[in-house]
Amino acid sequence: MSAYLVLDISIHDFRRFQVYIKNIPEFIEKHQGKYIVQGVEPEVMEGDWSPERMVILEFLSRDHAKNFLADPEAQNLFKIRHNSTTSKLLLLEGAEP
Repeated sequence: MSAYLVLDISIHDFRRFQVYIKNIPEFIEKHQGKYIVQGVEPEVMEGDWSPERMVILEFLSRDHAKNFLADPEAQNLFKIRHNSTTSKLLLLEGAEP
């Protein structure tokens, strides 16, 4: 069953964040993931949620998504994201076909 990482992100240091943007796709692909939504400004339709930018990644399974997040070679990139943004991250499983 597909799994999705949903990232609500506010960028505070775009110059530093560019290193993450440039290098993270390699690790997404390594774990058989792909972008569904890539850094778009959302339009809030209901409620008081006000994300600045959204990213949605699709992986083959929950394990693939978790392995991506735990990849030792990607940890420095995650630190860059944590230090240059304020972000919220969710892991969701898709509906079975």
